[in-house]
Amino acid sequence: MGSPRSALSCLLLHLLLLCLQAQVRSAAQRRGPGAGDPADSAGQGHEDRAFGQRGRAAENLTKPAPNYPEEGSREQRDSVLPKVTQRHVREQSLVTDQLSRRLIRTYQLYSRTSGKHVQVLANKRINAMAEDGDPFAKLIVETDTFGSRVRVRGAETGLYICMNKKGKLIAKSNGKGKDCVFTEIVLENNYTALRNAKYEGWYMAFTRKGRPRKGSKTRQHQREVHFMKRLPRGHHTTEQSLRFEFLNYPPFTRSLRGSQRTWAPEPR
Repeated sequence: MGSPRSALSCLLLHLLLLCLQAQVRSAAQRRGPGAGDPADSAGQGHEDRAFGQRGRAAENLTKPAPNYPEEGSREQRDSVLPKVTQRHVREQSLVTDQLSRRLIRTYQLYSRTSGKHVQVLANKRINAMAEDGDPFAKLIVETDTFGSRVRVRGAETGLYICMNKKGKLIAKSNGKGKDCVFTEIVLENNYTALRNAKYEGWYMAFTRKGRPRKGSKTRQHQREVHFMKRLPRGHHTTEQSLRFEFLNYPPFTRSLRGSQRTWAPEPR
């Protein structure tokens, strides 16, 4: 056994260590739960940052993809592109095209109600009482844009068919205004309706007696706004018909089975 002095010194040393540990615990409690060992706090900070990055990445993955035509699924692109195309065509159709070559056509407008053709007279009157082949019924149609907007004028008088603010059809020598522009609409029954570009919803229309009807009283489904485009009598298209050239080749005969074909002269 050791001496009592050595045993007493060991006991005192043990008590000193217990006091030091108790002081460290009390100091840590006073500083708060976040103030511990510097190494532990640094490790905890790295773990918090890593968890935050993983959370943001997961949030980005769960976000829906932007609805752009270039991105997303094929169904999304198919649903977006027609809308964009339709908006572009609608916007461009409202702009007068001054650069492209204007397409000029010549035809007659057959009225479904009167059974006659639209004509522009020299006294600036417009009606649908002309017979087929009448010189005043010959109309020249000029395209205003790349779409279906046109200007209609009489070939004999050179006057344009326009519409005033009351919806009445009038004839003008200068057809540059928007009131002289009509939109050709092909209907389901293969008839054509002419809607004014300035007064939306107003159509060119004629009664059974061939008199003009006010555009404010017209609708697309009415028979008065239905027309049929017909070529004037004796008028031929400017397109040249394509002619086929036939080439006469001498017939061929087989000399022997399995041998190559040989050409034989035509009998005379």
